Amino acid sequence: MFIVLLFLFSLFFFPYLLIPFSLFFLLLIVLLPFKFTFDSIFHLITVPSQIYRIATNPVLRKNHGLEHATVNILEREYGYRNLAGYAEESGFYIIGATNIWAVEEAARKGLALMRKGYGDLAVHKRCGTSMTVANFVSAVIFLLLLLYTGHFSIFNMIIAIVAANLMGPLLGQVIQRRFTTTADVDEMEIVSARFADSNFWNHAVKIFVKTNRVPYVE
Repeated sequence: MFIVLLFLFSLFFFPYLLIPFSLFFLLLIVLLPFKFTFDSIFHLITVPSQIYRIATNPVLRKNHGLEHATVNILEREYGYRNLAGYAEESGFYIIGATNIWAVEEAARKGLALMRKGYGDLAVHKRCGTSMTVANFVSAVIFLLLLLYTGHFSIFNMIIAIVAANLMGPLLGQVIQRRFTTTADVDEMEIVSARFADSNFWNHAVKIFVKTNRVPYVE
């Protein structure tokens, strides 16, 4: 608040400061649609390959589903908020939880519940898939508007972003259910949980849950 008041005070008594500010603002308006165009082309190329890579890896999909189930249970039953995570072929990471025993217990509970048919646990509303899908939707809409209008426009960019934010969460959940996760985890087991090393840029507590795929016998 103080910074805003200082800025307004400076503009009132030193109006010539408006000149560089206005030039910067105009330059930003001109260049932003060009950057958004390059980003859109990048997402248009990379997003399908990212989803395909997960969709064609059954073990990764299972661990992704187990990661979501663990996060859902930790948030619903253990009081955690804003957890994150990601899956690998050997297991998955939970970022933000501090109690390793709670994480392992939640992982085992999530596995047991999904085996009993609680497939919704494999889907999480804050999954990175939703953000990825939103980026793809905004890219498609923006590029279509660019082809239709024939010129770069910040208004087209705003329309694409708003539409992506409206459609992204719903489409993200659909993509999760059909391509990037699975609740078919009958042959999976939770082996152990351990603290993972944090790097300089990430000081959040990170716990790795190791999983294993064993033959399932009916």
